[in-house]
Amino acid sequence: MNRACRYLLALAAGACALRASPLLVFIGTGAGGIYSVRFDSADGSLAAPVRAARSPRPGFLASDPDGRRLYAACELDPGLAVRPGAGGVSAFAIDRGTGLLAFLNQRPSGAGAPAHVVVDATGRMVIAADYAGGTICAWPILSDGRLGERSSLVRHSGAPGPNRLRQESPHPHSVTLSPDNRFAVACDLGLDRVFCYRIDPGRASLAAAEPRFAAVPRGLGPRHAKFSSDGRQLYVLNEMGGSICMFGRDPATGALVLRQTVSTLPSGFRGANLSAEIRIDARGRFVYASNRGPDSIAVFSRDPGRGTLSLVQIVPSGGRQPRNFALSPDGRWLLCANRGTNDLTVFSVDPSTGFLAATAHRVAVPQPICVLFPGPG
Repeated sequence: MNRACRYLLALAAGACALRASPLLVFIGTGAGGIYSVRFDSADGSLAAPVRAARSPRPGFLASDPDGRRLYAACELDPGLAVRPGAGGVSAFAIDRGTGLLAFLNQRPSGAGAPAHVVVDATGRMVIAADYAGGTICAWPILSDGRLGERSSLVRHSGAPGPNRLRQESPHPHSVTLSPDNRFAVACDLGLDRVFCYRIDPGRASLAAAEPRFAAVPRGLGPRHAKFSSDGRQLYVLNEMGGSICMFGRDPATGALVLRQTVSTLPSGFRGANLSAEIRIDARGRFVYASNRGPDSIAVFSRDPGRGTLSLVQIVPSGGRQPRNFALSPDGRWLLCANRGTNDLTVFSVDPSTGFLAATAHRVAVPQPICVLFPGPG
């Protein structure tokens, strides 16, 4: 057999191996566990979900850079909780062969209940946004993946927004890390502010940056954010405003300047809405945002120079209350968690236009809140 034939056979064998090894996806839920599901990136199909770990209301998830550990924002086990509903972060070891999680330990936030969690790019610290407690917390990651004692606790303060029901106090809703891993931004729904921190992974510490924060227009309620790959733009999804604020950013100082605000809602929509998640594709050409109201996903094209957004498509999410979604590592698929209909739906992504097309693939998952493709296996 000549070298060319051997090469073609190796390629074919590799393609078969890829197809025989679907991607592992974890689903955080508002129910009693974290679920795993195998996703076939060749055709977009999903295997039946498996409960990977029991955990009280494990909402948002994050993995370390190597994909060996998983960290979940959740309610505390009764033995650690100082009051009903108190929350913290749990650490798990990932078994990629079985899709199961082994519990390592759990740490309380000490304030309320974290709504969001991230792991820094070095895999040495976890940061969480404590919505109920109005704080941002950090913990070191020990050599075995467990969480050490809490190393930082920063309490937000400032004038609340105009919505007396939702903005009566600080409500940090998410933490997002800059591409250079030097800064973290925290969207505070209660204060209509995006706070900026310098991070030190070696000490697992947070320090206020200068300027301390940037503001969105009053009453919009910032929820989640994503950076452009070069760190020169920050895109903030506003939960109550049904909009995205694009900030220009100085990567050296972290300073933010509001440049654009665009609606994520269909023209003429007048009903109640709570926007939920925002993502940018790996090449920085398209931005996606979900809306819980019209139950839709909005697609925007992104100007590569100025970073401005233009709406190109709005599609139904395939269920009710699209709480979260994620793009597959190859960018060809979008998996959407519809909390109101207890299911996960799959869309194909057009690589040229960014357009989404619904597929027939879906699986049932109780109260899905977060979709996570863990880091490299």
